[in-house]
Amino acid sequence: MEALLASIPDHAKDLKLNLQAVLGETSLTAAQQWGTALACAAASRNAPLRTVLDREARARVGDAVAEDALAAAAIMGMNNVFYRFRHMVGRDAYAQIPARLRMNRLARPAGSRLDFELFALAVSAINGCESCVRAHEKTVLEGGLTEQQVVDAVRIAATVHGVAVAMDGA
Repeated sequence: MEALLASIPDHAKDLKLNLQAVLGETSLTAAQQWGTALACAAASRNAPLRTVLDREARARVGDAVAEDALAAAAIMGMNNVFYRFRHMVGRDAYAQIPARLRMNRLARPAGSRLDFELFALAVSAINGCESCVRAHEKTVLEGGLTEQQVVDAVRIAATVHGVAVAMDGA
């Protein structure tokens, strides 16, 4: 983790500080925090960042959380494109046509279903899919998470994505 922080360029010092903060104190459980960070690293497509956060997540919260985080990023990589298209076009006809996209892992994650939904929410925020963000936000709030926990997850998403951008431009 120290090597990752050292690799963040000087022009992104705020992101380095923010990454330390969002991976420190939070209203989220450790599984929610590290799973969200890993899912967002995968969604941000920065291999070095993903590798470090994968290693950290597995060491801190276990393989099931890490695998769910990666699955959430992959599924949202598909769903966010499909549902963002539907939303952007806004034609009722498209909403009537079944998606016919498999999402079994969403219904049956290895760990907590609520945590998986939180990972999906954070990734959807990165990918800019309004309909997915709304759907997952509703699910996690109905599942018992608080608005503060939602904000903390999205803060992780924003910071991890910003770090990925900074590292790609270094």
